[in-house]
Amino acid sequence: MSNKQNFIAVIGGSECSPKEAKLAEEVGRELARQGAILVCGGMGGVMAAACKGASSQGGLTIGILPGNNRQQANPHVQIPIVTGLGEARNIIVVKSAQAVIAISGKYGTLSEIAHALRSGIPVIGLNTWSLSQNDKPDNSVIPAQNPAEAVNKALSLIK
Repeated sequence: MSNKQNFIAVIGGSECSPKEAKLAEEVGRELARQGAILVCGGMGGVMAAACKGASSQGGLTIGILPGNNRQQANPHVQIPIVTGLGEARNIIVVKSAQAVIAISGKYGTLSEIAHALRSGIPVIGLNTWSLSQNDKPDNSVIPAQNPAEAVNKALSLIK
């Protein structure tokens, strides 16, 4: 593996709807097709669906786990990284990536979006949070209409 490898984080809820799971799985498949390494929190929901999609296309998946047991990773994580850090591992997930794709999600996902943006890491949003400050739209989260567009935007924004 060369240092030219692209690392893309996929973030989202540990529980998700079937529609969100389908989006995440397709994002994972597309990342693998384009040769990117998928980084995520390693658990269920959006993370598991994205890893499943990437694995189905021969892609590499890394799970940055909150707990102390690599067995807690979803079955599609190929490289489980145990942190014992709980939600603090969210920072490691986004800092390990060159771009982030956010799919749905709750406040944990919102915290990851904030850490990525604060670090200058581009965030592509697919069916996720939109931001505003003082009643003015904040367009920091770049919207995508579908999984392929999300992956293409993420890869194009890597510095």
